[in-house]
Amino acid sequence: MGNTAIVRAMAVTGTRVVTAYPGSPTPEIAEAISRIPAPERPFHFEFSTNEKVATEVAFGASINGHLSCVFFKSVGLNVAADTFVQLSMMELAGGMVIVMGDDPGCNSSQNEQDNRHIARLAYTPIWEPMDPQEVHDMYLEAAAWSQKMRMPVILRLSTHVCHAKMRVRSDAYTPQPLDPTPRFDAAAGPYLPITKLVAPLKRRALEKLEKTREQAEATPFTRVIPGAPGTGLGLITAGLPTASVLEVLSTVEAPPDVLRLGLVHPLPARAIADFLRTHGEVKILEELDDFLEQGIVQIAYREGISCRIRGKEDLEAWIGEYTPPKVRAILHATWPGLVSATPPGGPATPAAGDDGPTPRAPQMCPGCGHRSAFHAVAQALADDDITVADIGCHTLGFMPPYNMGQVLLCMGASPGISAGLSLFQKSRRVVAFIGDSTFFHAGVPGVINALFNRHDFTLIVMENGTTAMTGHQDHAGSGANFNGPVQSMSIRDLLVSMGATVREVDTYAQGRLTQLVREANEAGGFQVVIARHPCMLAHMRRESRKPGHVRRQVRILKDRCDQQHVCVMRFGCPSFFLEPDGGVHVNEDLCIGDGSCLQTCPSKAIAPPAAREDS
Repeated sequence: MGNTAIVRAMAVTGTRVVTAYPGSPTPEIAEAISRIPAPERPFHFEFSTNEKVATEVAFGASINGHLSCVFFKSVGLNVAADTFVQLSMMELAGGMVIVMGDDPGCNSSQNEQDNRHIARLAYTPIWEPMDPQEVHDMYLEAAAWSQKMRMPVILRLSTHVCHAKMRVRSDAYTPQPLDPTPRFDAAAGPYLPITKLVAPLKRRALEKLEKTREQAEATPFTRVIPGAPGTGLGLITAGLPTASVLEVLSTVEAPPDVLRLGLVHPLPARAIADFLRTHGEVKILEELDDFLEQGIVQIAYREGISCRIRGKEDLEAWIGEYTPPKVRAILHATWPGLVSATPPGGPATPAAGDDGPTPRAPQMCPGCGHRSAFHAVAQALADDDITVADIGCHTLGFMPPYNMGQVLLCMGASPGISAGLSLFQKSRRVVAFIGDSTFFHAGVPGVINALFNRHDFTLIVMENGTTAMTGHQDHAGSGANFNGPVQSMSIRDLLVSMGATVREVDTYAQGRLTQLVREANEAGGFQVVIARHPCMLAHMRRESRKPGHVRRQVRILKDRCDQQHVCVMRFGCPSFFLEPDGGVHVNEDLCIGDGSCLQTCPSKAIAPPAAREDS
């Protein structure tokens, strides 16, 4: 995978410090790191509390002379931005690579933001690979350039590049002993971007970026891929769209030339100008925004080149991943006589009666404590109460049958949003949800603000002991970090130390949770309820590996079931489904036998968990 190839490149380049905060599409980078036994691991790795802190740890290592790397997902750069925008003004003695997992197609993010804009704002160059081999090779080149110029660089990956698979060639790896000598030198700075120092630091950053333009021209990743002679047509692209373009053009009789860019900021102006001069019409293919298009049009204007430049020509060109079908559709719309609307042989024809898979809504896992929490909290709320969501597995609470979480922005935003919603009104109680990992990541400032400014809402902390949504990474309350056991930080103790009123209960105790939420809402002011239960997906994975593990499931007592369907329609566990006659059936492949559903059935028609006969 691209995410695995980058770890090999970290080792080959002698990267010494790697930091991160988990987020798709990059978590498999950490999984690959975990497969290196700790004594043999050539670098320090940690999951920091959030992306800003991770960036700062990597920065500190770099100015102490160590090559460092920080990685996170697209919206993670928003969290890191306050630190990130200062990096280009610093002398990074050891070099620093920022691996950014952008997410065209919004596969696992709340937006499709194009982080190339932020890189331009921060005077930071971007390498953009198209496959795992280039992930490896570009990391080597970017790291070397970063060390040479003592500047930050970005390796921008997209979801498909992170997860694509291929054989990757790599140089032989020879471990190098770590030199523990402290190398930080304040005289190499200054490292204080204040008042009169800022202009010289900015000037230095711009000078380094200008020198990087020469690297953009010289890199072997910037190259022309020749097509059929005499067409007069050309394509300019970069990253994943390059792979899609080459796949589509492999079926075209007279393909145009392709200028593939290795660095997308700064642009290789000479290579682009030469390409434009030798073609009558050029199409720019890039995912998300018209970032390349703006720069290329500017180069053409400045150089007085009369080539017709075609970029994004309809709204859909701004949205989604540039997979081969999408690239084919764009090229057909641009040059219908050159590229057909369908690949040779036409699209695959489905078998008769095959309508494809039935759409299935995302849902929480069987046994998830969040399901019990939402079912219980719903009993405590009035119909017009306002509920505010946060980022995590519990975000799925906005879907039926729970319908909780009417507002969402980003990680840790729910306390602040709820504070604003509660102002100037007392008739509708505001209830916010936040996960324990998100609480540590970015929720604490909002809680402090609620206490400091005496806001009036209830915060429900959905504590499951892990960062579940991105792959069960540890957080400050887990009792372990990436490298082993550590002292667990208690959310309750932290909240109490701030002066918050805290109630807590296991989410499976649904009646008690309902009562505590009612008490919190009736008390008024800022109130906290901790709704705790371990992540059952992580728990069952651990249990299933133990010798003698026996799978258990609940059963439906048909003679008692009066088909009120609370288990299906209101509790919503995916283990239950309706039979044609209205009866309820248990899917034994999904049910984990946790028993949280027993208390939800008004007719007591769910039998306690029993061992499966085939166990």
